[in-house]
Amino acid sequence: MPGAPNRPPERTEETPPVPPAAAPPDRLALRRIVPSQVALLLDSWKAGPGPELLGPFEKAEAAYRSADYAAALSALDLLSIRLAEPRWPSLPAPFKALRVPIPAPMPPHWNPEHGLSATDREGVRARRAAEEQLALADGAVAWAGGHAVRTDDLRPRLEAARSALSTPGVPPAFYAAIDPLWSDLLGRLPHPRRGASAPAAEPSSEA
Repeated sequence: MPGAPNRPPERTEETPPVPPAAAPPDRLALRRIVPSQVALLLDSWKAGPGPELLGPFEKAEAAYRSADYAAALSALDLLSIRLAEPRWPSLPAPFKALRVPIPAPMPPHWNPEHGLSATDREGVRARRAAEEQLALADGAVAWAGGHAVRTDDLRPRLEAARSALSTPGVPPAFYAAIDPLWSDLLGRLPHPRRGASAPAAEPSSEA
């Protein structure tokens, strides 16, 4: 009998890649509340945003100030839903990314993420979120610089974040630059309610 029958090589169990760590809720709230505040300050709102938009924002602002980040995120979710309603002026890019996404119906296999593993999907979404953060930071700093808000110390952080994102993935250096930018800008922005002097939310001590 000529030799032993062929058999497939033994499989070795591979350690799955470690998914990126989820950001703490205070950072998630910070990354949304500041661009939302700038979005409500845009000239698109001819007479200022109405109470249907200011209400959720002010709830998010108060919750963030009191370190209730879950409540802040919930209020920001409501604001993103309101911003997607067709009765409001269309937000310009990049601030339209703050609206709740309403994808068009499509077969699952048309979705570019359909064939990806769960880990790869997380990587794609993390990269997309980082690119949105960079675009929002660009827009927020540009708006602030044109409205008598000091931005000279923010621009180097913006460029550091842009440089970090020039490599694949989302390196830790990206959010190490973006989060302090949002934290500093938060205390400098005027309140969206025109003529009001309500204070901005205090930055988190961990931000």
